[in-house]
Amino acid sequence: MEKNVVHLRRTKDLNQYTIAATDTDIGKLHDFYFDDEHWTIRFIVVATGIILSGRKVLISPLALRHPAWSPLHVNVNLTWKQVQSSPGIDLHKPVSRRREAEHHNHYGWPHYWGSKGVWGSCSNPKALVEMAGAASHTETKDLSDEMHLRSTREVTGYHIEATDGEIGHLEDFLFDGETWEIRYAIIDTKNWWPGKKILLRPQWIKRVSWAEREVYIKMSREEIQESPEWDPNRAISRDYELRLHKHYGYAPYWTAEK
Repeated sequence: MEKNVVHLRRTKDLNQYTIAATDTDIGKLHDFYFDDEHWTIRFIVVATGIILSGRKVLISPLALRHPAWSPLHVNVNLTWKQVQSSPGIDLHKPVSRRREAEHHNHYGWPHYWGSKGVWGSCSNPKALVEMAGAASHTETKDLSDEMHLRSTREVTGYHIEATDGEIGHLEDFLFDGETWEIRYAIIDTKNWWPGKKILLRPQWIKRVSWAEREVYIKMSREEIQESPEWDPNRAISRDYELRLHKHYGYAPYWTAEK
């Protein structure tokens, strides 16, 4: 049944989506930056077109129009001039909290950090924008250079280490198009079991070695082998999610994390 379907988006499926400003198309979706604490997408990386000299810019989900999604487009509540005058970004260097604040302050976006919630005290970017005074602008000079943002392109291919050995590699992510939280990492285990892909919650990861490009999970290879298989050609249902969480012994994320 339709009400049982979970509407998640796969990051690779959105590659080359057009980013539509209020007055013109400004470029193509190139990448996503997510934070490694909340596992939530914080920026869309846009490869701009000729009108903006082809440079790459960062746009937050806080800038989305509503509806945000239309066929092959992501709609943002910005003009091309706002994007043109935005702070520059070097994708070869990490994005610090200080750099994030520069982007937020340029566009007048509230800051999502400083509270325990995923988006400040809110559960999604739309609510944060709509809540007057939800987050004040922190002075950039008072922020540290700590870095928690990661590129989805960069982490693709990381090796997955179970408790008793390697089990596959990270292929992609599935995220919630309303909250922008990464709900699942897609794991390809084809080197062990031909064609099998499985889903894991980021919260089931024990640790990540960013330097060694390895993800250490809390499960054994046998647990992974026996887990419900993910079929990319079928929509994810709540029934499937319940079976997945039950298999690993975790409470569903929409109730309470175990």
